[in-house]
Amino acid sequence: MFFRAILGILIPLVFAAVVWADELKINPNHPDQYTVVKGDTLWDISGKFLQHPWEWPQLWHNNPQIKDPHWIYPGDTLYFSYVNGVPRLSLSPDGNDEKLLPRVRESELDQAIKMIPSDAIVQFLNSPKVVTAEELQHAPYVIGFVGEHLIVGAGDGVYVRAIENPPGLGYTIYRQGKAYVSPVTKEILGYEAQYIADTTLQEPGDPATLLINKSDMEIQRGDRLMPTSEGELALNYFPRPPNHQVVGSIIQVKGGVSQIGQHDVVVIDKGTADGLEVGHTLDVYRRGHVVVDRYQSQEAVAVKMPDELAGVLMVFRPFERVSYALVMQATAAMHTLDRVQTP
Repeated sequence: MFFRAILGILIPLVFAAVVWADELKINPNHPDQYTVVKGDTLWDISGKFLQHPWEWPQLWHNNPQIKDPHWIYPGDTLYFSYVNGVPRLSLSPDGNDEKLLPRVRESELDQAIKMIPSDAIVQFLNSPKVVTAEELQHAPYVIGFVGEHLIVGAGDGVYVRAIENPPGLGYTIYRQGKAYVSPVTKEILGYEAQYIADTTLQEPGDPATLLINKSDMEIQRGDRLMPTSEGELALNYFPRPPNHQVVGSIIQVKGGVSQIGQHDVVVIDKGTADGLEVGHTLDVYRRGHVVVDRYQSQEAVAVKMPDELAGVLMVFRPFERVSYALVMQATAAMHTLDRVQTP
């Protein structure tokens, strides 16, 4: 009877440990404790304890003291342990966080750590954008310069065709950039909208008059305009894999680099039409190269090596048929045309 009672206690504990082991894949090289330093991100810290950093809410949810992991600060020490077979992080060595006393935070000197390195993506949040051929065709465009200047800049005005019923006063001038092309179907998925300038509408009409507030490049007749989307996206992200299968490719890398590494921004050939949302994570597989086998016969045989897992990216700005994504992890160099897919 005693043996059965012990089994009745042990079996649920073992089962709980197995269930959590299936749900949370613990990094076998995890530290027992880690002290947060300035420059850390929640993703980086989670990766020290988990094989899949996007599972951090499950791990940190087990600790009632860490109610919001977004309020973890440099200098905090996190302790890893198992409680009744369930992994958890704690702010005290014995796991009893109830003994901890509140601490006063100096907001300017002691900032809470972020989920991702936001400085790597902030320039892509409002511009550039991705536009379709139809949007290009129907967008307002610069037809002339106020005062007949040959070159215009901040403080000057431009005339623009067909802004008669404006949705707002802010407009971004852009120029058609590179086409995003599907590596499979070869169809054009959209065009990069190359940022030129910010303007404010002074007088609607056809033509309308707009004042240039800031410009990065010389404005040309024929440049297109779109309403400015101030604060379109926030910097709070909750990474998680899509709940459906997505398979695509990296079709471009921003920043003029050839080899893709951690915190690089890439463009993938999947978007909202494929069910992608802000925060979705995808594994990156480096496409296996082809080798020539001459060992079995006189004729050379081409053999493709298996694709290799090379990293993880997170979608931070999806469009209809393409998305901007940030490389969160890189275990090997990646290149355009490498495969991305649901983990």
